[in-house]
Amino acid sequence: MALKGAARAEADRLMAAFRAAGAVAVEADILQPAEVLLDLYGEDIRGRAYVTADPIRGEMMLRPDFTVPVVQMHMAGGAEPARYCYLGEVFRKQEHLTDRKSEYFQVGYEIFDRENPVQADAEVFALFAGLLAPLNLRAVTGDIAILMDAVRGLKTLESRKAALLRHIWRPRRFTQLLDRFGGRAPVPATRARLLETLARGNSPVQAPLVGLRSEAEIAARLAALQEDAAAAPIAAEEVTRLNDLLNLSAKSPAALAHLRDLARDMPAIAPATDRMEARLEALAAKGVAVDDLDFEASHGRTTLEYYDGFVFSFHGLDPDLPPIASGGRYDALTEVLGQGRSIPAVGGVIRPGLVADLTEGAPC
Repeated sequence: MALKGAARAEADRLMAAFRAAGAVAVEADILQPAEVLLDLYGEDIRGRAYVTADPIRGEMMLRPDFTVPVVQMHMAGGAEPARYCYLGEVFRKQEHLTDRKSEYFQVGYEIFDRENPVQADAEVFALFAGLLAPLNLRAVTGDIAILMDAVRGLKTLESRKAALLRHIWRPRRFTQLLDRFGGRAPVPATRARLLETLARGNSPVQAPLVGLRSEAEIAARLAALQEDAAAAPIAAEEVTRLNDLLNLSAKSPAALAHLRDLARDMPAIAPATDRMEARLEALAAKGVAVDDLDFEASHGRTTLEYYDGFVFSFHGLDPDLPPIASGGRYDALTEVLGQGRSIPAVGGVIRPGLVADLTEGAPC
């Protein structure tokens, strides 16, 4: 792995390029309030971040990434359009003993632009592609918005669609729910017993209430379970089309043509497909060889959960290496952190240590 000095030198080079592209350099505290990250990602983030306690500020996390603090900074009063860049270390736990570092440099570039988000998508990707071109990396793109719109267009209960959307970044759980909602998997045994109790007219609450839920909240939850049990399964044709979409992997022009075919029966994905076509045109105008650009509809589903549109990553030949660079669109995150005010935003990060390794030909 690259020495810290080599990684820092590469980071400085990338930062100079980002500043030359019009970005303003910003910084973010290494210690971040855990409450914000837990609200965004739930308890899952604890498995990936280092958590500590401060006697005054409460529970804190070593910075797992820069996007959240940069969005908070911008939503507090930044001008538009805006471009930011940053450099610093991030901290991620590793699940297994590995050569991957738990502390490494990250260099990033973010655009907040209400007027032309498609051009912003193309700008970020083309900038990264140009900076990384000497490394001959494989670029992969996707679009979480297409998947989310496909789920929203299903002919089923809103509660079911909400559950699928909530787990779209957890492919295994998403598949389990889709199988159950489609009638291809049984209801979990504990839920089945609860529904049987309700069907007999008995109350499952036989003891004083314990926990944070009120009696009214429990009643609403039980009613929702009964509604779900009584609802018809999602039609097999819809499940098949959604699985077809999830498994789509092709060069971008072929993927776009396939999405156009799917949109005839899944009209909900048509607007996001139009945006993908416009984005490919914008990328081509910036010199990106879109005919050779890979598109995977499920790409980005296992990364941080704030991406909700265009996503991308750049990979080396070694399959054990993490992405050299990655990024995407996160419009919904700006609304959450902006207290209802939303600004279209897209960005990405590069790992300069890995760039230095590949540039020098060092083993990784």
